[in-house]
Amino acid sequence: MKLFIQLTITGLALGSIYSLIAMGYSLIYKASGLMTFVQGDILTIGAFLGLTFYRFLGLPYIVSVILTMLIAFLIGFLLEKGVIRRLLNRNVMAIYIVLATIAVSYIFQNGAQAIWSSKVEYFPSVFGTDSVTVLGVSVQPESLLCVGASLICMILLHFFMTRTRVGTSMRAAAMDPMAAESCGINVSLNTGLTWGIASGIAAIGGIFIGPMYGVYVTLGSKLGTKGFAGAVMGGYGNMYGAMVGGLVLGLVETLVAGYISSDFKNLFAYIILILFLFVKPTGIFNETAVNDV
Repeated sequence: MKLFIQLTITGLALGSIYSLIAMGYSLIYKASGLMTFVQGDILTIGAFLGLTFYRFLGLPYIVSVILTMLIAFLIGFLLEKGVIRRLLNRNVMAIYIVLATIAVSYIFQNGAQAIWSSKVEYFPSVFGTDSVTVLGVSVQPESLLCVGASLICMILLHFFMTRTRVGTSMRAAAMDPMAAESCGINVSLNTGLTWGIASGIAAIGGIFIGPMYGVYVTLGSKLGTKGFAGAVMGGYGNMYGAMVGGLVLGLVETLVAGYISSDFKNLFAYIILILFLFVKPTGIFNETAVNDV
């Protein structure tokens, strides 16, 4: 029983990181109808930035988190304006946008390697070496931080998108850009803001998972794929589905690794993804729910 509790908590922590990445994918798709494959690498940049501020510069942890989010937001905003928007203005096919994000992904990976090197960097624990006891088992405080932070991000994002003027305009711009423009909404600005928010969310995942897995150049590329799978399982384009899909994927991986073998965790994760595509291609949250977010 203790093993099951331990694996469940670990799975929820890992799934929370997948959920943060998946929410970014869903936000971008909802705002622009485009797919991107750079979210995982922005998570890597966020992890390295957090490492730099917290470990190398000695800034307080909360300050490091805020600075990391702001820089990641700026990266996402400039990526949309400097690359995606320019390609869209040339009326290129959507597949070219996807290829552009893949190219940017490799640029980020190599840039991170040039700046911080390719070795695994130690990210000091925020809570020291002490563990906490949950239901009779010892767990890393960072695991609980990942789960709590993901839930808080989803709640804040829901509040922002549904209760603020900026969030409402972003939703309007995503649903009908032409009608939104006629109402005076700057669709281009709102799309850029969405990419910035998605990047900020991914960076949060990087700075939270750093103390658990270390920080290295390919950290985000592995997690980004799982985050994309979580978004598809939850219902691509749905923020709440992204959260649920990421958690499900994290739990499946961890339970398979604990009870069967870590060699098969990826196999089972992607088998479940294929099953979702065949049985319920709209994901856990169906198409109607996607249109309402």
